[in-house]
Amino acid sequence: MDPYEENGKKVLSPLDLISSDENETPETTEDASVENREPSPTPPEENEEEKGSLVNESLVAHLADLRKQIIKGVTIFVIFFIIVFATVNKWLPYVTRGHDLVILGPLEVVKFYMSVSTTIALGLSLPFLMHFIWQFVKPGLKENESRFLGLYSPVMLLLFLVGVSFGYFIINPLSYQFLIGIGESNFNVMISASEYIHYLIMTTVPIGLLFELPIIAMFLSTIGILTAYTMKSIRKWSYVFMAVFSALITPPDFMSQLLVLIPMILLYEISIHLVKRIEDKKALKASLENVD
Repeated sequence: MDPYEENGKKVLSPLDLISSDENETPETTEDASVENREPSPTPPEENEEEKGSLVNESLVAHLADLRKQIIKGVTIFVIFFIIVFATVNKWLPYVTRGHDLVILGPLEVVKFYMSVSTTIALGLSLPFLMHFIWQFVKPGLKENESRFLGLYSPVMLLLFLVGVSFGYFIINPLSYQFLIGIGESNFNVMISASEYIHYLIMTTVPIGLLFELPIIAMFLSTIGILTAYTMKSIRKWSYVFMAVFSALITPPDFMSQLLVLIPMILLYEISIHLVKRIEDKKALKASLENVD
């Protein structure tokens, strides 16, 4: 009679139980380890490589966009330069204003034509260059900055043209006649073409840039850097700085400096008024948001 047989059914002996546990334990342990196994984390080196590749791709994209805008800007400038240089005899009387200019060397006439053509071509290209710059910087601007530049870019161009016109029609002829009058009392005056064009550029382009002061002040106020209180508190020092600046960018005569200084002071006061209006609009908007 089998001692491990009960009612006709076979019962496992202790040895059979031990052998059965040995056979099942590794499999159960392996299953549990598989279930409890966590996914291995991504090595830090791979994360850094991915981040680095994304940064490189973004940098390459920005550089490619910058290269594209530069090529377009240079192309527009070259086209205008060729047109202006080819038509030099048609616009030259408007530049020289009928003055008797002299050439002091065989290459000076080429230098004169190149300087004037470059200046005029740059002025004609300015709207296109501003648009290309706007296309490049727009993705990186905040909403209020983007809206401001998009709205006031035409105004910036208009103010620049007004400033250049002010220098060309008022500052340049008045200061030129004043200086020539001083020289004629003691000297035989002969003006070279290169000196004249240098004087013309000096009395027009910087004035055009000065007329951008209100737009610059409004932009700084929009992004929270400049306030009307700050402009009022430094008003006296600003006037001193403007007087020094006008002396640097104009010929060394009092009339030219005064003709530049007065518009600068007016533009500064207009800038304070515009900045104050922007602050009032911000305060009104904030109060309405608080009520809501």
